[in-house]
Amino acid sequence: MNKKKIAAVVILLVLIAGAVYGAMYYRQQQNRPLTLYGNVDIRTVNLGFRVGGRLAQLAVDEGDTIHAGQVLAKLDDAPYRNALQQAQANMESARAKLDLSQSGYRSEEIAQVRAQLAQQQAAFNYADSFFHRQQGAWAKRAISADQLEDAATASSQAKANLQAAKDKLQQYQTGNRPQEIAAAQADLAQAEAALAQATLDVADTMLVAPSAGTILTRAQEAGSMLSAGGTVYTLSLTRPVWVRAYIDESNLSQAVPGTVVRIQVDGQPDKAYHGKIGFVSPTAEFTPKSVETPQLRTDLVYRLRIIVTDADDRLRQGMPVTLSFAFGHESRPAQGSAPVVK
Repeated sequence: MNKKKIAAVVILLVLIAGAVYGAMYYRQQQNRPLTLYGNVDIRTVNLGFRVGGRLAQLAVDEGDTIHAGQVLAKLDDAPYRNALQQAQANMESARAKLDLSQSGYRSEEIAQVRAQLAQQQAAFNYADSFFHRQQGAWAKRAISADQLEDAATASSQAKANLQAAKDKLQQYQTGNRPQEIAAAQADLAQAEAALAQATLDVADTMLVAPSAGTILTRAQEAGSMLSAGGTVYTLSLTRPVWVRAYIDESNLSQAVPGTVVRIQVDGQPDKAYHGKIGFVSPTAEFTPKSVETPQLRTDLVYRLRIIVTDADDRLRQGMPVTLSFAFGHESRPAQGSAPVVK
């Protein structure tokens, strides 16, 4: 075999070996588990009073662990308790007025008005009779025209008083009008609403923890005058604990909601946490500065939120973590099932 044939065989063998190696390397890269880098994301809450006033007491300090429903601070509630008593009195007064409107007038009041009607009837009878006598005297020119006019005026006045007494008796016998009762009912509802608000204001003088967590900052001290909504504490929530990460479009198909991932912290190489993808952003964004992977710096990426299912106190806000998708495919939801929501 000449040298040219030997060289051709060697080149062919090298090409075959390169192709085999390239195929194996490509397969190895394809089967290589996806690894992402992210940061622990723990929600924080600014706690404050819904009402303003003088801060009377602080029950916890920075670093304290608290539980849901625990009283954290109190305001001086004296002004709000005084307002509550006034609202209670106004409500009772409004209810009494409504009861009075609905029950109508007492029999004694009706009897009194009936007696007044009798008096006005007698006064009218006398005035009318006197007027008729004066008319007879005027016909005989026994009185002056002024005397006759005075008698007529007195008769008209007595008649008007009699009609007013009749109307008043009818009102007392009929009772209050529906419009007056409706107005009294509206006044009572308004008073009850004011009482409910005053009761709520008294309750709002106590600052209660909405959930378990750790106090990060204590922004006020006892004796301070606070406005409504001013921050008194900043609370770091114990649960839930999330990891924020970013993935490029070429690997986006692996980020299926419900996929289980392994989470490792640099300071705890022997400890592994676990989580599930709960949210995948529907829109792309430029890679944030916190992502240091060179191949992702200039790419468009999608934000992921991984819910840590076995978090403990060693996971802190902003802590960098490594995410491994090595076994996540086995835990993806079956096709057609509902994905896990965030």
